Amino acid sequence: MSGWPEALHTLITALTRLPGVGRRSAERMALFLVQSDPHLAGELAEAIRRARATVHGCSRCGALTEISPCHFCTDPRRDDSLLCVVERPTDVLSIERSGSYHGRYHVLGGRISPLEGVEPEDLRIGPLEERLQTEPVRELILALGTDVEGEATSHYLAKRLARPGLRITRIAHGLPAGTGLEYADELTLGHALQGRREIT
Repeated sequence: MSGWPEALHTLITALTRLPGVGRRSAERMALFLVQSDPHLAGELAEAIRRARATVHGCSRCGALTEISPCHFCTDPRRDDSLLCVVERPTDVLSIERSGSYHGRYHVLGGRISPLEGVEPEDLRIGPLEERLQTEPVRELILALGTDVEGEATSHYLAKRLARPGLRITRIAHGLPAGTGLEYADELTLGHALQGRREIT
């Protein structure tokens, strides 16, 4: 819309780059921020700056954390024999919300997708293999998306990581096909974890 002050137009444009924020939502947020208490905008800006500066991937599992290794890796109450492989750090939070899993995690950083130029060497598969050699993992749970790339990545990992004494399972397909874990409710995700099966 013409007539916006340049700074407001810049803010609206910046907000539209956030996931799920369209032009109208960005305009509402921007107008709220410029008309609200100046302290609110300052607090928001500082929270964004601080989170961006301090939150990073855990050196061991890849989950989002401010300290490394993260609490998922250092909590002595978690089951060292279970290792759940996910695509993104946000998938760790989705599984945690289900309350059905109490093992360790490993974030791949994506999935194999030749069309998008993502090959196995672009993912955190090497560190996963190292963990399987040094940690007492008895079951590797592949909790990847149910779309074509997720299925292909799961089968690739199952073949590459197969070894005596390691059970490799895939979460059950209680999830909607073609979607990621962030779209699953806690109950569906919990059932999917409980109904995981071995990949043959």
